[in-house]
Amino acid sequence: MTFASREDAIAIAAQVPWDQRPVPTTIHQMLSETAAAFPNRPAVTFQLQSGVDDPAETLTWSEFLSQVNQAANLFRSLKIGPKDVVALVLPNTTETAVVTLAAMVAGIANPINPLLEPEQIGAILRETEARVVVTLRNFPKTDIAQKTAEAVRHAPQVHTILTVDLNRYLTPPKSWIVPFIRPAIPGTHHAEVKSLRTEMKKQPRTLTFDDPKQDRVGAYFHTGGTTGMPKVAQHRYSGMVYNGWIGHELLFSETDSIMCPLPLFHVFACHVILMAALKSGAHVVFPTPAGYRGDGVFDNFWKLCERWKTTFVITVPTAVSALMQRKVDADISTVKNAFSGSAPMPLELFNRFTSATGMQIIEGYGLTEATCLVACNPVDGEKKVGSVGVAFPYTDISIVTVKDGAPVTCGTDEVGEICISNPGVWPGNTYTEAAKNADLYHFQKYLRTGDLGRIDADGYLWITGRAKDLIIRGGHNIDPAEIEEALLTHPDVAFAGAIGQPDAHAGEVPCAYVELVSGGTVTGDELRDYAKRHVHERAAHPKHVEVLDELPKTAVGKVFKPDLRKRAITRIYNAALEEAGVSPRVTEVVDDKKRGLVARLAPRAEDEAVAQCLGAFTRPWDWAEG
Repeated sequence: MTFASREDAIAIAAQVPWDQRPVPTTIHQMLSETAAAFPNRPAVTFQLQSGVDDPAETLTWSEFLSQVNQAANLFRSLKIGPKDVVALVLPNTTETAVVTLAAMVAGIANPINPLLEPEQIGAILRETEARVVVTLRNFPKTDIAQKTAEAVRHAPQVHTILTVDLNRYLTPPKSWIVPFIRPAIPGTHHAEVKSLRTEMKKQPRTLTFDDPKQDRVGAYFHTGGTTGMPKVAQHRYSGMVYNGWIGHELLFSETDSIMCPLPLFHVFACHVILMAALKSGAHVVFPTPAGYRGDGVFDNFWKLCERWKTTFVITVPTAVSALMQRKVDADISTVKNAFSGSAPMPLELFNRFTSATGMQIIEGYGLTEATCLVACNPVDGEKKVGSVGVAFPYTDISIVTVKDGAPVTCGTDEVGEICISNPGVWPGNTYTEAAKNADLYHFQKYLRTGDLGRIDADGYLWITGRAKDLIIRGGHNIDPAEIEEALLTHPDVAFAGAIGQPDAHAGEVPCAYVELVSGGTVTGDELRDYAKRHVHERAAHPKHVEVLDELPKTAVGKVFKPDLRKRAITRIYNAALEEAGVSPRVTEVVDDKKRGLVARLAPRAEDEAVAQCLGAFTRPWDWAEG
């Protein structure tokens, strides 16, 4: 079906109401229907290593269904019912795809980012009351097993740990590492540790319990955040099926091969890609446990696409930037499109990628609280670079501002908060903690995203800023509070404000500004080193710390971050211009109602030289008058 405009999306939705669409009700039904339709077609492929000739494991749809059934039966044998939680602290593997679905079938799946610290993992386990945890067995070059063991020590309700042994993916010449692997997870005194594969083999290949055709919560996904307790969003079958339906209806068929080096603990890979494959029968390839972070993945990427006859690449701007540092050294004529999310794509990077690869880039927008998909640039229509496209069928985007204490819908090109209503939004029940759902909706149905944006006359959504202060580093959400709280533990620091400064590669990286106590002598460089020791997550380490005489503040004494952002933009852009030997400098940064913060340059010089210098940054610039 053609999807070229917002009008097309509206027309698709007008054909039949969503609740009358003939779509599966449950995840198991969706998987079973596809396995029946395409039993011998490839479903999921996983490579432990990134070499184009390295061994890989591929499951057909029939085999995939059988393994999901075995794992779901195993979970039920461990007393996991429809309201019980299975936590998954895993990188990408074949088992990760299997147990993610199996946990949704037997109970509630709770994928957890294994890059989090044990304290955060343990807090999520306690919040979700997870009973079973699936994680890695000890393996070289990863501390996931150790971190999970520490987290489980502080989650006494966990009664069983099931381990995945990556050693099974190694060929005999690599078997020398076996003696270095301890046989069990240490430090988990109250939880029984078992091998996932060993226990699965004891289970029948068909489901041993009923799968009622009823909507229910099937997954918990924690939101971004690296300090305290991340919020846990609830995802129903209906929202996940909706994401799968969009992928099948607008993007994929059973003949597609999708290269997905993104982690399954994130909604992009799980709900947008895996669910779309479940609905369409497309083939998904996961290269290495760490995806794009895996050894050699960027160097071998194009050859991997040739190997697997990739038709669709799943990516983010930081990965595209890294890929553009390598030559396209393979036949990628099968690749039709690249789907990019997580952050805006700089225009120069967009153009370089399309020129080098011949692919179209489809930029999209989604969020964990909406079970992911919200909008994308239409596959068959105009791609407005910098926008996130138009709302999908059955998705309603409302731009809202508050006037005189009441929400008001904005007009065309008027900036306000982006609010969402679609089958993935569950009004009143977005988070597991009821208190966190308070004041989260406008007009009783529109989820408040915390993002600021506008909708143009053609129905395209443009994100102009964030009401929330999260720093988005290459699609990874960083809570500035973690940086600020760490800096404030230094005795010389009175106030701290952390923001994202522009970065040509990652979109944003953390930086911080501080005000010292009277008599304080600590320097910015010393505080940057201090932050490295006291900020737990490496991605959150500030790249720049600057001491100011006084931080800008609001009337009530809160640090005023827009002024800090303007300061950072000026510093970064001027440094880039000076390094490039281009004469203009930033004279001011203004708040443009349509484009957000815009750097003004003077004097005027060659537009092309400035464009080459600043084109990699996502924030706009223009010339100051005079």
